[in-house]
Amino acid sequence: MHGATDDTKFGGRSPLGHRRTSGFSLIETLIVLSLMMIASGIFFMSLQPALKDTRVTNAYNATLMTMRRAREQAIAERRVYLVTFNNAVTPNTITITRASTGQVTSTISLPTDITFRAEPGIPTTLATTPDHFGTGSPAIDFDQGVAGGAKNVVFFNPDGSAQDINSNTNNGVIYLARSGSLYTSRAITVWGSTGRLRGYRLYPIAGGGSIWRQQ
Repeated sequence: MHGATDDTKFGGRSPLGHRRTSGFSLIETLIVLSLMMIASGIFFMSLQPALKDTRVTNAYNATLMTMRRAREQAIAERRVYLVTFNNAVTPNTITITRASTGQVTSTISLPTDITFRAEPGIPTTLATTPDHFGTGSPAIDFDQGVAGGAKNVVFFNPDGSAQDINSNTNNGVIYLARSGSLYTSRAITVWGSTGRLRGYRLYPIAGGGSIWRQQ
């Protein structure tokens, strides 16, 4: 019939009739966001140990690479370069200086939570220290068995060897760690006669105690 309404054409239902609105309600959205925040927090917390360990490793690598760079420059340029470990005026920095001119060619700083430090609990007997240098203290301990030198400075010569300020053969070790965290401890040794550098990391051993292992 011509008088039929639009509703009748659609079986008495309007095409614009009630429909369930699609999408999330405000409460559902808040629940999802809360769960995402909790999951993100758990993930971030689980990453913290790995991130801290990475910072220690980066500090160790930077220290070792700085010493190697100074030695390589000395050999390549036939000049004397010295590496100074600063733990007083500018704590936890390392500088490379050209001995002939006094020009500082490079400076690095350790991450703020890593310091040149002999952490209490590291091995302290001569037989157990890295390359048998010193007794686990002080943190910057070069010029082993030599009096009158500067224990925080190493001179690298054109032949690659390491000496102190008085031209004595310079053997020694430097430690770094995060304060209060024994097994973040790292160590680097120098053999003066050849300038050879070795890196070490501290590990726990079964039954108690700890041991340095070369990296």
